[in-house]
Amino acid sequence: MTYREQYDYWLTDPYFDDATRAELTAIADDEKEIEDRFYKELEFGTGGLRGVIGAGTNRMNPYTVRKATQGLANYIISQGGQRDSDTAGGQPAGAALEKMKAQGVVIAYDSRHMSPEFADEAALCLAANGIKAYVFDDLRPTPELSFALRRLGCIAGIVITASHNPPEYNGYKAYWEDGAQIAYPRDEAVISEVRKVTDYHDVKTMSKASATQAGLYQVVGAEIDDAYMEELKKQIINPDVIEKVAGQLKIVYSPFNGTGNLPVRRILAELGFRNVYVVPEQELPDPDFTTLGNPAYPNPEDHKAFAYALKLAKEKNADVVLATDPDADRLGIYALDKESGDYIPFTGNMSGMLIAEYILRERRKTGQMPSNPALVSTIVTTNMAAQIAKAYDVHFVEVLTGFKYIGEQIKLFEQNNSYHYVFGLEESYGCLAGTHARDKDAVVAVMCLCEVAAYGLANGKTVWQQMLELYEKYGYYKETQYSITMKGIDGSREIQELMAKLRANPPKEFGDLKVLKLRDYENDVVTDLETGQTMPTGLPKANVLYFDLTNDSWCCARPSGTEPKIKFYMGVKGESLADADARNKRLTEALKACIG
Repeated sequence: MTYREQYDYWLTDPYFDDATRAELTAIADDEKEIEDRFYKELEFGTGGLRGVIGAGTNRMNPYTVRKATQGLANYIISQGGQRDSDTAGGQPAGAALEKMKAQGVVIAYDSRHMSPEFADEAALCLAANGIKAYVFDDLRPTPELSFALRRLGCIAGIVITASHNPPEYNGYKAYWEDGAQIAYPRDEAVISEVRKVTDYHDVKTMSKASATQAGLYQVVGAEIDDAYMEELKKQIINPDVIEKVAGQLKIVYSPFNGTGNLPVRRILAELGFRNVYVVPEQELPDPDFTTLGNPAYPNPEDHKAFAYALKLAKEKNADVVLATDPDADRLGIYALDKESGDYIPFTGNMSGMLIAEYILRERRKTGQMPSNPALVSTIVTTNMAAQIAKAYDVHFVEVLTGFKYIGEQIKLFEQNNSYHYVFGLEESYGCLAGTHARDKDAVVAVMCLCEVAAYGLANGKTVWQQMLELYEKYGYYKETQYSITMKGIDGSREIQELMAKLRANPPKEFGDLKVLKLRDYENDVVTDLETGQTMPTGLPKANVLYFDLTNDSWCCARPSGTEPKIKFYMGVKGESLADADARNKRLTEALKACIG
């Protein structure tokens, strides 16, 4: 159907409710808005769904959430059938399928508009397909969903969140039984099942009362919280150090009106930190994120979002300022520089490296390092990660962008009995210490960062001084990003054309930095530009181009999977902070010249 036919279908078919029809009637004279809402289906990609809330096929609403869940349910049922076909030893036909349905799917949600409603829509669709749904009694962090999935022994998990996107967005992320977001090739199979659901009338649902009575809708909460807290505490390395200075360290924290408030405050209190000041304007849930900038952008990467936290930090003379995004899987920090009195913003690379180096160093020192330890990062994360792993004789693994690939490595290490995962990080402010979850976890990151701060305080060093020591030890690695936003139908085409241009005619240098190797992950080939030799990337296919440059510098081009953008990631190694900043600026200008 054309977008106009889809619009008329949604207006006239009795399947859609009165509120939906009223919303669509209100835009009857806005052809561009109608086209944007209906020119395509909201795509269920490798990260699930994410989009603006509203009526239409290209929007987040109860119908698109149900449709996606029906596809996921169909996939789960198909997997149960496969297990039945493989069963030997006289097990009754259908036993494996029934077991998988009984394992169920656990569902969490954040503080955004429609999150509880979308969680119930997903749960009731699953229940109508005979699959048990465990639903949290209130908002919870994404990493706790990952933990709960394995704790409950579920076959899959769903979290309703749009992470750090603006308030008009919501989203839907799917997880498999290992606790990580669904990865290749399973993600493609799930996507295929979702695409097969072409008629909304084929989507099943039922009432909550009926689902509850049938034992297919169960509420969970405090019992998961308690177990999650206990797992987090296992990552503490030096409890005696925390005990020594917990009454001195001053911490300002903002949950950005999201899910981090209760778990972050609880874990810090249980560890003994007594001077934790929560930003009052950003403490309680607020789906409009009214104090997080104009326009609102609840992202720890956005300096404007820290305005209230920094004001409070100066009042309290805080040592560190911490903030978690609405679903509490990303951590942003500022640290006090006592010499200047300023608070220094940390990138995700900086905070990740500070935690990683502390964990590897202190586990080695205290004899708590597991055998065959491993550190995992993504291809767009700082090159300092490899240097730190080398310094502590830790196996280093690099994966594609997206924390699900880090989570997947934990599973592979366990299956192959090869390495023990210690820490993983990505540049976009996400990391994970331990294996209690298989997704980035800002709650454990807060805990680890506060241990780093406590260790420093006990040894007369601020967090910023500890960061400077890392730079002196490994080199002044600095990273930056340059993004181009291209919205709508034309924007999507322009992004693809730009990637095709770079792939067909790759630059030989970026300013004074020579291209040594080109990694084309779409075509699974790494080309050495000096020798002409080629080899496979060793990673799944992805529309990503990575340029290895001289002096441990690099540049990577990647269309965003969740926003209408093409992102360019860059990193350099300098002789000082100022030198690294200057090199980053030159590399950015060279990139702009290359792409026109």
